[in-house]
Amino acid sequence: QVQLVESGGGLVQAGGSLRLSCGASEDTFSSIAMGWFRQHPGKEREFVAGISWSGGSTWYADSVKGRFTISRDNAKNTVYLQMNSLKPEDTAVYYCAASRITTAQVTLEGQYDFWGQGTQVTVSS
Repeated sequence: QVQLVESGGGLVQAGGSLRLSCGASEDTFSSIAMGWFRQHPGKEREFVAGISWSGGSTWYADSVKGRFTISRDNAKNTVYLQMNSLKPEDTAVYYCAASRITTAQVTLEGQYDFWGQGTQVTVSS
């Protein structure tokens, strides 16, 4: 069982930046893929970004490509989401997730096994 705890959410003006962090409890963190999802009010959770177990491969939703960067520090069991040039439509609850699938770039909610509790990001116009 992997426990995930997100932090770093908050209120920011459009055009600003935030960095989300997600700490994992499991020492096998370095062998699992990680991802970030978000959920807008009244909508389903959607994929934002993913990173392979080594950090050597990253993948993004088109809506955030070029603005968001996912990274990880396996020594600290932590994954990050750097969000730049934020827009009001980025307002959502952001979740980190862990996947035991290591052979593909996972983007589907059902491909992730463990989830954090979420952190609110609000971008004002």
